[in-house]
Amino acid sequence: MELMDSTLRDSYMSNEVLRCIHIGLLCVQENRDARPTMARVALMLSSCSISLPSPQKIAFFFGTATATGHPPELLVVDKTTTTNTSSSATVNEVSITDLFP
Repeated sequence: MELMDSTLRDSYMSNEVLRCIHIGLLCVQENRDARPTMARVALMLSSCSISLPSPQKIAFFFGTATATGHPPELLVVDKTTTTNTSSSATVNEVSITDLFP
């Protein structure tokens, strides 16, 4: 499980992580009609007995930083051809604060 922080290895079950990744891929499919509703996502996350469909083509992909230190690039798949084009992306530095009563 290269996607997970190695310090967390003992605190998760790999099949649960893979299921979450699979559901995440379903949520970013290019065809918005193929994406699950939030109610369906909640059901898929809460029940392991529901089989998950194979994800179709994803709408976008964020690459990793290059060896030159440049920021990651947003890979945009041109819908009219099979050629891939890239454009620079900015890093989102917004934070979220959860308030508890």
